[in-house]
Amino acid sequence: MTESSTPHRTVALTGASGLIGSALSEALRARGERVVHLVRREPVTDGLPAGVREAAWEPDEGELDPAGLDGVDAVVHLAGAGIGDHRWTEDYKRRIRESRTEGTSAVAAAVATLPGRVRLLSGSAVGYYGDRGSDVLTEESSLGRGFLAQVCRDWEGATWRAEQAGASVAHLRTGIVLSREGGAMAKMMPLAKAGLAGPLGSGKQYWPWITLHDQVRAMLFLLDHPDLTGAVNITGPQPEQQAAVVKALGGRLRRPSLLPAPTIALKLALGQMAAEILGSQRALPAVLSEAGFVWDHPDLDSAMAWLVESSGQSADTVQSG
Repeated sequence: MTESSTPHRTVALTGASGLIGSALSEALRARGERVVHLVRREPVTDGLPAGVREAAWEPDEGELDPAGLDGVDAVVHLAGAGIGDHRWTEDYKRRIRESRTEGTSAVAAAVATLPGRVRLLSGSAVGYYGDRGSDVLTEESSLGRGFLAQVCRDWEGATWRAEQAGASVAHLRTGIVLSREGGAMAKMMPLAKAGLAGPLGSGKQYWPWITLHDQVRAMLFLLDHPDLTGAVNITGPQPEQQAAVVKALGGRLRRPSLLPAPTIALKLALGQMAAEILGSQRALPAVLSEAGFVWDHPDLDSAMAWLVESSGQSADTVQSG
């Protein structure tokens, strides 16, 4: 385990109970750093893990009292309504957008009042690029089309107050996070074990995947490198077509990957969400690569080995690259 470059740093987290946030909180504390979990209920002081305290915020109201961030050196903002939790009605699409823009605006406004040059890692997604087929995409690529692209544009734009105040802001354009504990792969794993997982639609769409292990390591790396600002693709260095991802998972489990789910069936089952799931982003992590970050799982073989054989991520194995 490598030590943080600022071993006594205090980092505030939104979304600390989620898949990525909980793993990041554990990894930060394993490095000897203190963590502030921003919660939407009355904060508690008893029964918390060592190195954790809680502070309240109201993302739905766009409110975060800067006093809750006293002594904080960095903020990691991950909170937002789940993309795949519900069918996309117009009301839920509004919820997806507002949970990101209003929460981010509140975080940015609070960060803008803090002394010193606070580091802010703010969530975003590779959905920024829209459906781009086989085009190679880097952080310099243009904004795409579609609902999620518009959400990501507004999401990133909501950090403007922090940037104007001189904060060091990076936008985490996260790809498809591979984990046994949650996300797309956790839903696919039981099907794959039964030999029932197949490509979605044509299976030719590129998935910019990254293991949860490397996702957390990349975020630690960015916390330790506040000179890296702006958009950062948080993906593995080798995006693959979705059919190849499914095949690699089935191969590791020694199970077949069957016929693809028909596109029309997905559209009937998922509604507007299907267009986003069937979209393709061949996104490369150019900023991380050029900064010298090294992936523990750079290819599908190592990623699937970790996914299938690991009993779960331990913070003791997470290093910042």
